[in-house]
Amino acid sequence: MKQAHKLSLLAAALIGSSFSAMAADRTHDITIDDFFDIGNMGSVTLSPNGKHAVWLESRWDKELDKSQRDLWLLDTKSRQSKRMTFTNESESSPQWSPDGEYVYYLGKIKQEGAKAPFNGKTQVFRLSVSSGDSQPMTKEAEGVAGFELSHDGKSLYFLATKTTTDTDQWASMRTSHSAPKYGHGEQKTNPLYQLDLEHFKQKLLLDDDKVVWEFKVSQDGSKIARITTTDNELVFLEGWSYVEIFDTKTKQNSVLADTQWRDNAPSAYGWLLGLAWQENNTELAFRIDFDGHPGQLFIANAKSTDKPSLEVSRPGDVTLTASDLTWRPNSDELCYRGADYGRVKLFCTEIDDGEQGDTRAVIPGDMVIGSYSFSQNGKSVAFSHNGLDHFSDLFIADANSSRAKAKRLTNINPQVDSWKLPQVSIVKWTAPDGAVVEGILDLPAGYKKEDGPLPLIVQIHGGPTSATPYALQHRSYGRSTFTANGWALLSPNYRGSTGYGDKFLTDLVGREHDIEVKDIMAGVDQLIADGIVDGDKMAVMGWSNGGYLTNALISTNNRFKAASSGAGVFDQRLQWMLEDTPGHVVNFMEGLPWEKPEAYDHGSSLTYANKIKTPTLIHIGEGDQRVPVGHAQGLYRALHHYLNVPVELVVYPGEGHGLSKYQHRKAKMEWDQQWFNHYVLGQAVE
Repeated sequence: MKQAHKLSLLAAALIGSSFSAMAADRTHDITIDDFFDIGNMGSVTLSPNGKHAVWLESRWDKELDKSQRDLWLLDTKSRQSKRMTFTNESESSPQWSPDGEYVYYLGKIKQEGAKAPFNGKTQVFRLSVSSGDSQPMTKEAEGVAGFELSHDGKSLYFLATKTTTDTDQWASMRTSHSAPKYGHGEQKTNPLYQLDLEHFKQKLLLDDDKVVWEFKVSQDGSKIARITTTDNELVFLEGWSYVEIFDTKTKQNSVLADTQWRDNAPSAYGWLLGLAWQENNTELAFRIDFDGHPGQLFIANAKSTDKPSLEVSRPGDVTLTASDLTWRPNSDELCYRGADYGRVKLFCTEIDDGEQGDTRAVIPGDMVIGSYSFSQNGKSVAFSHNGLDHFSDLFIADANSSRAKAKRLTNINPQVDSWKLPQVSIVKWTAPDGAVVEGILDLPAGYKKEDGPLPLIVQIHGGPTSATPYALQHRSYGRSTFTANGWALLSPNYRGSTGYGDKFLTDLVGREHDIEVKDIMAGVDQLIADGIVDGDKMAVMGWSNGGYLTNALISTNNRFKAASSGAGVFDQRLQWMLEDTPGHVVNFMEGLPWEKPEAYDHGSSLTYANKIKTPTLIHIGEGDQRVPVGHAQGLYRALHHYLNVPVELVVYPGEGHGLSKYQHRKAKMEWDQQWFNHYVLGQAVE
């Protein structure tokens, strides 16, 4: 059966529309400039009594040439909201005081010539909900790396930053010759402090010269869990990190037995994250994530750290996402988000006396849930949700029921109500090996099949341990803008994507540059066969792993008339040598370069570069540590100097793996549009 299933475009566009605002006349054609007017919501945090909620809202600021993140406050009854912070630096990590009078957060204020807390380093601030006044609570010269309020609100725990040097036999040489930079020998470590909020006195709790990536304090303050490494290079998180528990009374520190998620894991390069204490102050939940393999969820007993932890089973074909594990207050449920066939749902699993019980999805329907937060009594849950007719907005629901209808409390992008929205649907097809693959198809507003085939852009998600959601998106990497200009846009969730079962995820391991390429092309062929797409007018684009797959597609066939490769790997050996998380490469190649030379050859588009004929636009951040600039330079050299293929290399100064500057985002979007219009549609360059 060539096509397993395809949703009616009209039906798909109507699914989930119950949360939409009152219908408005949709007369506005979406433009590139509209991207920069969209507000994005994150870090939704409900007040203890549920009467208020805060979130972080990101918006582009043309004058600052960046996206700016501010704290917003909502009255959940009146649904009135207001902006609470107005600095030129982005705020983060909001936490409510137990009495609901204050919101603590991380922020920066830089005043000319000032010392901490106004030296531009990150500090903890406290915002009064009633007055709107904000004041710094810390004044660390090197800034604060993280914080947490005690359960009773009387103490503020925070991580400071200090420079630590190694004391090995070469330490004196590195000190004597300090002008060069060295591969190791100096780290930024994180002492842990406790600030008494009644008397404003602080004391050092723990300083063991370790890098602390995350910490959580038990409700009674007797234990502090930390995720630690000995160095602050990201590579140390890949298999060289530990979960430690510090007893604040005995001052003893213990390390959790890690055989389950190290020696017995599918990969040696897992990332620990997501610490969460149960109300009993004994059970500690945490996660481990792997590139190419499903993440795992564990619960350890702090009283027996040398014993195995409970591994929590995931429901159905769900893949764990994000690090925001939460024990629902006044219950025995551990809650977490999971990818599930293009949706992102909130699940809660019963844990009773160290045994796993039932698991439920808290909110029914086609949800793409972002951050979430429970009220202090555990009865209400607030969360951000991205639907088919709106971007992220705040919703609230009864947390006790799995059939509760969520109420939409905000509309932070009212301009979208007048947009001609793309028709978003889920399409499915069968890969050459018989596997059913899914993708998100965006079609122009008002398009009907009888209108004839459309030019196609294949937009490929990164990761690859990720997925494109079944939701409205307006991204600088493709969605929304192109459909407004008459294109069909397919976002394939190819093998290796999350939310389609463990086998679907792990099928990609050892088969990169092969199985997912066939998955994608089978989807393209299905759309052509269905009469939706013109096979002679196709382009491909992606960023990160999407850039890697763009390179893979144009080096294995010449069916695309144009390509936009963003931050894409060109050579797997170079990637292992230079990227900041090389375990990613080792996982998918199933070994190190000298162990699996054939795999590194096959997984590299460089091996097949002589087959590339597609006009290619290359984007890269000059300081990208994840996919270093050498990949883009190598692809450009091959096409421009040796193969005579039309190519443009666009290097963005001061940028890393993503584009953070307004000018750069706009440049990328306009370059992509002009490139595709010219090489696919034959239009003159404007």
